[in-house]
Amino acid sequence: MNVVRMIAVAALLSVAGSSLAAAPQLKASESVTINAPVAAVWDKVKSFDGLGNWHPAVAKDEIVEGSNDKVGAVRLLTLKDGGTIKEKLLGFSDTSHSFKYAILEGVLPVSSYTSTLVVKPAGKGASKVTWSGSFKRKDTSDKPADGADDKAATTTISSVYRGGLDNLKTLVEAK
Repeated sequence: MNVVRMIAVAALLSVAGSSLAAAPQLKASESVTINAPVAAVWDKVKSFDGLGNWHPAVAKDEIVEGSNDKVGAVRLLTLKDGGTIKEKLLGFSDTSHSFKYAILEGVLPVSSYTSTLVVKPAGKGASKVTWSGSFKRKDTSDKPADGADDKAATTTISSVYRGGLDNLKTLVEAK
């Protein structure tokens, strides 16, 4: 009887494990070097309610819970195409020029998403901004819909980062 139970438990764990494997943890990371000191770059990106000031896809960015730049704050992004994304601030450090946040809900094809943005020195008068994230695709089933697979999720997030960082570079270096 114990052997039958062990086989049944092993079979259940195998099925559970395979469904978890259907949606692996994915990563994306993009960086840009900007010809400006860290303080100037950090000043442009640090406000949790300021993504719309430098990301070309964001039409409006507002704090809907908590206080700006305080852990626990929730922002609502309205995209230029009308979609929305709700995000929560998980960490913020003026000293290390970084913040971390999570997507609570939104139009992007991801789930279990957390992201970090960091500004570091990159030589004399230059800064390196790195925006990286960890996530799963939104459709975590064994057979995601067309355009909702791992590649689509990773490509979308990389494109979001790249578009924002390229525009940030243009804006900061124009001053």
